[in-house]
Amino acid sequence: MTHLALADPVDSGDTAWILVCIALVLLMTPGLAFFYAGMVRAKNVLGMIMQNFVAIAVVSVTWVLVGYSLAFDEDAFGGLIGGLHLAGLTHAEVSVPGIDLTVPPLAFVAFQLMFAIITAALLSGAVADRMRFGAFVTFIAVWSVLVYAPLAHWAWSPDGWLNRLGVLDFAGGTVVEICSGASALALALVIGPRHGWPREMMTPHNLPLTMIGAGMLWVGWLGFNGGSALTAGTLAASAALATHLSGVGGMLSWLVLEKRLTGKATTLGGASGAVAGLVAITPAAGFLAPVPALLVGAVAGVVCLFAIRLKFRFHYDDSLDVVAVHYVGGVIGTLAVGLLAATAVNPAVVHEGLFLGGGLGLLGRQAVGVVAASAFAFGATFAIARALRATIGLRVTPEEESAGLDASIHAETAYEFTTTSSMGRVR
Repeated sequence: MTHLALADPVDSGDTAWILVCIALVLLMTPGLAFFYAGMVRAKNVLGMIMQNFVAIAVVSVTWVLVGYSLAFDEDAFGGLIGGLHLAGLTHAEVSVPGIDLTVPPLAFVAFQLMFAIITAALLSGAVADRMRFGAFVTFIAVWSVLVYAPLAHWAWSPDGWLNRLGVLDFAGGTVVEICSGASALALALVIGPRHGWPREMMTPHNLPLTMIGAGMLWVGWLGFNGGSALTAGTLAASAALATHLSGVGGMLSWLVLEKRLTGKATTLGGASGAVAGLVAITPAAGFLAPVPALLVGAVAGVVCLFAIRLKFRFHYDDSLDVVAVHYVGGVIGTLAVGLLAATAVNPAVVHEGLFLGGGLGLLGRQAVGVVAASAFAFGATFAIARALRATIGLRVTPEEESAGLDASIHAETAYEFTTTSSMGRVR
């Protein structure tokens, strides 16, 4: 029988900080919607925005009903999954098992919910232009329970096996970035490429919209990583600064390399590089000093730019490069913890990174986290996608894909163009 402890004392300053961060992380999903929508063709922009917004609703329901309990309840099976004592938030007044909080448990529930939402929404980028709306809703409902929640338990619950092993993941290198990237690859393989890819050019239709989305993501990421300290103190400030500097490093290195390779530094490259840097620092923000964070972002900008070429070499249509940016960036950041984690930044770092004289132990554990998260997320997602493809179907019809998701699925268009004659009449 589980013994539920009363909630820990609440600190009003910490609570205010986490409430702000809840809003910031929620802002990231509309930001992602705009970021992705600008990169698809004009006939699919509303379809992309709708998939991201519906993730807010669907994952909120699954998280409250069962996802949170599976992730953070006391362990039910060998560090692999939590129990169901917190299902439906039936014990919302009690402390989170094994975690000392200075904020109300419901604030922690809401903060973690926003992580689950954005992770599910990221998958829309891999299947842009071709996935049925109903299939996407069904998929993320199942995926958020069977893939995201168990992996969150592994890495973030004190009972999770990766946590007990000593894998450090400050804000979601394994749970968010590697999970979404590996899952995106599996989903893209099952659903197949867009008609005409890669023969046809499918260029972004509205880069200002993408830049607005990137800006919203950047702002939200300060709460994403800074809030993961769960207190309004030195660690939160350090994580927020590291986050910003890594985004800066990613943008600058991507632009420099892009200029060298193509002769042009593009707005899409700047936005993509910033996101790559922000992705890479996610697992490491609370463990790295400012200059190492800047370097991690710079490495991510270079490596993720080259990683985009993999989809053409291996012939998988990851439409908006979720694999190249989120998976590769997540791996870089997770391993960077094993190289650069410093006890001076966070006393939770028991064994420092290799470059700081800590030896290979932490790096080895981080590598185990990368392999475990990758294998589980890819395998489970592949199985879910195959099952749904065989039952309800995943893709729109060729006619619907040709017409665009906006008109064929949602009966709407994002843009209404009119012209005016010399007599001033609208045509």
